[in-house]
Amino acid sequence: MKIIPAIDIMDNKVVRLVKGDPNNKTVYSSDPIGMAKKWEKVGADMLHVVDLDATLGTGSNLQTIKKISESVSIPIESAGGLRTKEIIENALQFSSQVVLGTVAFKNKEILEEISKKFGKDRIVISADQMEGKIVISGWTESTGIPLIEGIESFVRLGYLQFLITTVERDGTLHGPDLNSLQKACNIQNVNIIASGGISNLQDIVNVKKCGAYGVILGKALYDGKISVEEVKTLA
Repeated sequence: MKIIPAIDIMDNKVVRLVKGDPNNKTVYSSDPIGMAKKWEKVGADMLHVVDLDATLGTGSNLQTIKKISESVSIPIESAGGLRTKEIIENALQFSSQVVLGTVAFKNKEILEEISKKFGKDRIVISADQMEGKIVISGWTESTGIPLIEGIESFVRLGYLQFLITTVERDGTLHGPDLNSLQKACNIQNVNIIASGGISNLQDIVNVKKCGAYGVILGKALYDGKISVEEVKTLA
């Protein structure tokens, strides 16, 4: 199982939000590049770098993410606010993969064009859910599509990599949504990355049992409740 620390960037600072609420944030560092190097040094397999300003439509940290990619040798997964063809193509110049949510559900034409040019293996579909339905636009808009139904619709189109976040758990340390995760992992031939709610090492064990391809570490990692080194011994 891949160990993937999250680096959420807002105003060029590393932050964590609770349930995606920009008014409920904790600033952990003013040096995103230094943080990326730190996680690489302790053994992270990949970095999940989120541009929160782009997600919220208040700015862009794409140049900072590019600098992060140039500063580490492990893969970078870019996420947050990647909603136009130009921005996605730009991100793919320096990212191993991009995480697409809003554009995947609202503009299949762009998704198809990007897939043809770069390959579907470089696209991770973001299936963020709230109350069982997939949400987009920085978790502010519900698609009305149930989680598993949404994932299966993309599997039929040939997409096999998915990131699942249960919004109600994100940044809360209340444990992952294992029920949803297990159902998603039961879909044939998919790679599911689990995100949201990880609080301790037992949560890592439980996520692995579900068959997750990877796990994103956020608040628990930044608050020192778990370490990359400890998680790697279980993964």
